[in-house]
Amino acid sequence: MKKKKEPWYIHVALYVVIAILSFVLIKVAIIDPTEHIDTENYNRTESHLRMENIRQAQILWQKENEIFSDNLSNLVSFVKTDSLVNSLITGVDTLTNRSTNPFKILTDGSFTPDSLLRSPGSNSFYSLKIDTTTTIDPVIDRTGKLIKIDTVTTIGDIYLLTCPDGYGTIGDLESPSLKNTASWD
Repeated sequence: MKKKKEPWYIHVALYVVIAILSFVLIKVAIIDPTEHIDTENYNRTESHLRMENIRQAQILWQKENEIFSDNLSNLVSFVKTDSLVNSLITGVDTLTNRSTNPFKILTDGSFTPDSLLRSPGSNSFYSLKIDTTTTIDPVIDRTGKLIKIDTVTTIGDIYLLTCPDGYGTIGDLESPSLKNTASWD
């Protein structure tokens, strides 16, 4: 009995299907996860740089105003327009010949104050909160009669900066010892 030969186009079609499935498997198993990991690493690094720049802006704001800012837009405006900040950005230390710029260069090679507003991953605003402490002090005369109650509200001794994408925090609203401390340090 003579075997019937299969047509050549069936073999070509099978080779094409094998090639396509191999490409899809390589893309799904190797290329896509690598791209995702690279994007995640970029977003984390960029977010940390931006948050460190916000920390430096908060330190400069506190030196100028004696409290921390609770508004990122005001902080960005301060960085853009304040003469002290501009002199630090453009200044050079006369002893070491190093720049006095307190801000870190972002991954694109520049520092732009508007980048302080949003996280690179989701493009959502960073969350910035400052503490508010109210101290109540009763004033009592010699006879024990309550004369008045002095209330002192202190705003802005410590702050908490949070990344909306979960890449970390700076500061703490409960502990002054964690002021300006990054969670990734």
